[in-house]
Amino acid sequence: MAISSLAVFCGSKEGNNPLYCGHAIELGYMLAQQNITLIYGGSNKGIMGAVANAVLEKQGRVIGVMPKLLNGTEHSHYGISELHETEDMHSRKKLMYAKADAALALPGGYGTMDELFEMLTWNQLNIYDKKIFILNSGGFYDFLIGHLKMMEQEDFLYKKISEQLTIVSSPRE
Repeated sequence: MAISSLAVFCGSKEGNNPLYCGHAIELGYMLAQQNITLIYGGSNKGIMGAVANAVLEKQGRVIGVMPKLLNGTEHSHYGISELHETEDMHSRKKLMYAKADAALALPGGYGTMDELFEMLTWNQLNIYDKKIFILNSGGFYDFLIGHLKMMEQEDFLYKKISEQLTIVSSPRE
């Protein structure tokens, strides 16, 4: 399956490890070079801003989706190709996932976890059937991956993790 648009879920903060933004920038360059549209949370801050700015720097296409309530906190990025404003977080996730051929989680906080798990749940319930990736930059997701494996071992998942997720350590991978 060819990917022409990718939903990227990530933090509106940069985090402590420079690798997080480094991987976001590398990913952004790759998306633009491969003519893949970035669908993301619409912020000009943190890892979100880094990936969007990298795509734009290489003349790529960027679609942001920002809930009204976060516009003041996450700072909408008005230099992108399209910016959609939604009523709430659920509408944001639904629109991002509907516009994308696949989804990728970069490092982030509660919002990123919420987005990742909602996508996994929607795939499990056959609401969507799209590829989901985790970019485990610098081992950021090691503990989460361990917990997912525990959920699988304890028979709480309907599908194997490997059937629902592709875990990579670098954008190139």
